[in-house]
Amino acid sequence: MSGSPDIVIIGSGVGGATVAAGLAVSGARILVLEAGDHIADLPVNRDQRAIFQRGHFRPKETWYEADGRGFNPGNYYNVGGNSKFYGAVLSRYRKEDFGVIEHREGVSPAWPFPYEELEPWYSQAELMYQVRGSLGEDPTEPHHSVTYAFPPVPDEAPIAEVRARLKAKGLHPFSLPLGLDLDTWLSKARTPWDAHPNSRDGKMDAETAALAVALKHENVRLETNARVIRLDTGAGSRIDRITYVKDGQTLTVSPRIVILSAGAVQSSVLLLRSKNDRFPRGLANSSDQVGRNFMNHNASAVIAVSPRFRNTAVYQKTFALNDFYLSDGEGGPPLGNVQLLGRISEKVLKGSLPQAPEWLLRFMTDHAIDFYAMSEDVPNPESRVMVDGDRIVLKWQRTNWDAHLALVAKLKAILRSIGFPIVLSRPFDKRTPSHQCGTIRIGNDPATAPLDPYCRSYDHGNLFVVDAGFLPTSAAVNPALTVASQALRVAHHIASTDLQTQAGPSVHVGFK
Repeated sequence: MSGSPDIVIIGSGVGGATVAAGLAVSGARILVLEAGDHIADLPVNRDQRAIFQRGHFRPKETWYEADGRGFNPGNYYNVGGNSKFYGAVLSRYRKEDFGVIEHREGVSPAWPFPYEELEPWYSQAELMYQVRGSLGEDPTEPHHSVTYAFPPVPDEAPIAEVRARLKAKGLHPFSLPLGLDLDTWLSKARTPWDAHPNSRDGKMDAETAALAVALKHENVRLETNARVIRLDTGAGSRIDRITYVKDGQTLTVSPRIVILSAGAVQSSVLLLRSKNDRFPRGLANSSDQVGRNFMNHNASAVIAVSPRFRNTAVYQKTFALNDFYLSDGEGGPPLGNVQLLGRISEKVLKGSLPQAPEWLLRFMTDHAIDFYAMSEDVPNPESRVMVDGDRIVLKWQRTNWDAHLALVAKLKAILRSIGFPIVLSRPFDKRTPSHQCGTIRIGNDPATAPLDPYCRSYDHGNLFVVDAGFLPTSAAVNPALTVASQALRVAHHIASTDLQTQAGPSVHVGFK
């Protein structure tokens, strides 16, 4: 790449990597700046004691509560972002998630466009991320214009048995849509993939599925260990300079278009820290909404134990339930989604129960099956990301927690009814980023939303924010596919408008 890039993308997570893949065919000169580096292919990647007990991959940083207390966040800085550690669940939001939903506590507002607008991009994102799945099992599944290209990841025998028990109770367990090449993953080591780092081991994450597509094009370049510290505006409102630090050097670059994809927290932090005399509240923030409406799914681990059940599964995470997604099953407000966790071994569990001996935990996990209960966190302007000098301050105010407790209670009762007399649960806290989103939301009104429906800043015509921060609602499903789908939609829009002279009026993004 010679000369200044046309586009700089800040961050290589699902949003940044996917928008890069969508724009690569335009011919525009694209530079991706990533604060971290590639995850090396090392034995520690499958060492569960290192990952879960010693926190080998956790970032060496501290964020702060509003009262000044510090905590270690679970956000990762590497090529591919948090998707390197994700459970590879690539679900669509339900059609109803794009409209107004009344919850026990608060209202989930409507998106600025309906499900049908994003549906074609969902299909393209599923192709890019090589999603394995099956239609027709989940009554809440929205319309798919294209079927899954790959069959679902198969249940292991003990998991198939539990699925059958749930189905016999009148429930609708369905195969999770997963971005995973199972044979490749297991050939490296027989572990689950959930919360384990991926170094081209078979997980379809932002690096292996999307960035790999982008980097096949000579006009796309990735620069690692490049931490962006500031965006500057010129005499007008456009972003005219990006300042970043690499190898101790402070560097600048001045592209035509800036795409911010550093994650819901870090993108907000960068905009707030980039305030200037003309934009004293931070960039893209005339609405005073940047950093607000932070959402993090209400989530709990639910472990069901029975002396008569023997769990020999390796990976486990293959099915989910949405029977309580659109209502509580009795005509009341929604409760949420239930899905299997990756198989919890005694080595994993000891990370949460450090005083317990592994031999005792092994006895329990050998007779247990592990679920993840997830409920929607409703947007609240007082739940927010702030900056205090060099400090990142996260003031998370949970909403809809009673609905989550009801979901956990209902799941426990179901599991007891199918033969698991002991059912334990434990909520996840802010140290576990359970799908952080919503801090720089899209909307039709610049008075209440920083971004338009194509993720363009209302304040800065050449700035887009394409990560989970744009989500106006959290729904109660894993958000990665929705972020990827909107990224492809935004890429098409940029190529059709901002890059007309290079890309022509219509760019089709296709993947094998």
